[in-house]
Amino acid sequence: MLSNKRPDSMERITTKELADAFIAEQIKEVREQVGDKKVLLALSGGVDSSVVAALLIKAIGKQLVCVHVNHGLMRKGESEDVIEVFRNQLDANLIYIDATDRFLGLLEGVSEPEKKRKIIGNEFIEVFNEEASKLDDIDFLAQGTIYPDILESDGVKAHHNVGGLPEDMHFELVEPVRLLYKDEVRVVGKALGLPSHMVDRQPFPGPGLGVRCLGAITRDRLHALREADAILREEFDICGLSEKVWQYFIAVPDMKSVGVRDDKRYEGWSAIIRAVNTKDAMTATIEEIPYSVLHKITNRITTEVEGINRVLLDLTPKPVGTIEWE
Repeated sequence: MLSNKRPDSMERITTKELADAFIAEQIKEVREQVGDKKVLLALSGGVDSSVVAALLIKAIGKQLVCVHVNHGLMRKGESEDVIEVFRNQLDANLIYIDATDRFLGLLEGVSEPEKKRKIIGNEFIEVFNEEASKLDDIDFLAQGTIYPDILESDGVKAHHNVGGLPEDMHFELVEPVRLLYKDEVRVVGKALGLPSHMVDRQPFPGPGLGVRCLGAITRDRLHALREADAILREEFDICGLSEKVWQYFIAVPDMKSVGVRDDKRYEGWSAIIRAVNTKDAMTATIEEIPYSVLHKITNRITTEVEGINRVLLDLTPKPVGTIEWE
């Protein structure tokens, strides 16, 4: 039985040398645990699952079967990025499922945030189960569980990686980064050769854009949100704020206001910018964005994104506001 308690003597992984030593140790452990059997991994493209995938590809190659489910609520270019990095560059055994219509169909007309979360979470497990049942000889399930997940699941909150498996899934778990903190996972990811945009990727909720397209999700508003969010991320990269801000995104409410385009009145949605800094996500402060950057973002979003005619800035710290709007 693998330990879920981080030893007091375990050194914090801060350098490539320490990361390389950790990787070598995990490769040995994984090979001993798995032997010649197959391992299944739900690869979201997030930091934790990406690092686990890269590590396991190094350890067991094609014995790892990665399943990437695109629920239609990813940010712009993210699913394409998973395919490019893992299938094309790392030659992973990757199954790609585009379940966009399935998820958006179930979410139609659903405005209550917790109900949206539940639908997305349940359907993800359903799709993943269906794919798993098509595969033969899978004995192990890999997960991107990290140490804070284990600590938080111990009486604080249930976590999707800890105790969240369907009861009829009889797999033994492979969790190579379970004793690492997030900053250590990033160091390991870089040592494994993953691109920095994937390793340094900002936190992204499991329901994805589903909780940033506020209220009942519609395809046109979801598309506008995705495009506006891509512009925000691009401009933060250009001005260097992406390296200083912990999390930044756009939320689009289900509410229109009047605007002017081509000398005519037209109704559009608002894009709300949220940019926060935090150490533990329990509290968050607002990052100052230069007005020149805000003006550029506003101009690009209102000019380039169909359906958006206003850009707002959320200045609310946590508490009193949560980081996500829903």
